[in-house]
Amino acid sequence: MKHSDELLDIEHLTIQYETDDGVVHALNDISLSMYKGETLGLVGETGAGKTTLAKGILRLIPSPPGVVKNGSVWFEEKNLLGLSEEQMRDVRGNSISMIFQDPMTSLNPVMTVGEQIMEVVAAHNKGLGKQEIHDQASTMLEMVGIPSDRSHEYPHQFSGGMKQRVIIAIALACNPVLLIADEPTTALDVTIQAQVLDMITELKNRLNTAMLLITHDLGVVAQNCDRVAIIYAGQIVEIGTLQDIFKHPVHPYTKGLLGSIPSLAKEVKRLSPIKGLMPDPTDLPPGCSFAPRCQAVCEACKTSVPPATILSESHQVRCILAQQEVHHG
Repeated sequence: MKHSDELLDIEHLTIQYETDDGVVHALNDISLSMYKGETLGLVGETGAGKTTLAKGILRLIPSPPGVVKNGSVWFEEKNLLGLSEEQMRDVRGNSISMIFQDPMTSLNPVMTVGEQIMEVVAAHNKGLGKQEIHDQASTMLEMVGIPSDRSHEYPHQFSGGMKQRVIIAIALACNPVLLIADEPTTALDVTIQAQVLDMITELKNRLNTAMLLITHDLGVVAQNCDRVAIIYAGQIVEIGTLQDIFKHPVHPYTKGLLGSIPSLAKEVKRLSPIKGLMPDPTDLPPGCSFAPRCQAVCEACKTSVPPATILSESHQVRCILAQQEVHHG
């Protein structure tokens, strides 16, 4: 372990889905660290591999077709990929919890929300009596801003934002050390999004939970994260602090993402989206996977995969341009 506060250390993780239509290269040699109590934003387009990474950490990749080809996931000094399924069940929920994208499908429609939270509390706290379990579930509901007297209601009696609060209560019921939030506000309207994110951040600070916040929205990252990892076609192309990424972006893809955000300060006629589409993961280009869409592409980009270049203690990027900057700078 390289850092005393390091909580999660992913090394060279490579995950593929072997299907009849070919091999989907979902994650290609991902290395990433997280520290206790921090919020790391994972940003990328749909299909970039964000959810595969989340499920890979929790060993929830369906197999078949999913295969972990290479790599390790160190969490609290244990390699999760080497644990038995029983040991892994102990980690899920107890130490690492996940909030999935869609609250509508994550709750059981025939159980009251109170029962669903109690079920989680009971599963992870074997010694508790019925009343203590009930009290803890009520406390969790109150914590996410839902009156505990609604605990006997069913999911259909709650709005989308309220359902997402219930999901968060379930995820935090066991005081996890790491919370993985996979686009936790996608299904919600913008005002409710902000409330839910504020609440997650407040709770995580109170419980000192680290959070991996998966999103395609850089605005959400700017308000909620300490560091940002930009993922493209299954690779981390740039990672750094908010300052590094928003003030000194280096990778053309990162610059493109920032260029497609509306600005209140600048008057522009049109936003400049990144041209083209992400490559088909069953047929990635031989060199840098961003090369076909990159405005700064050179011949070398088309043949060799750029290694990660360290720009500063906090800032790394995978781009041939960055290597040239380092050598000439």
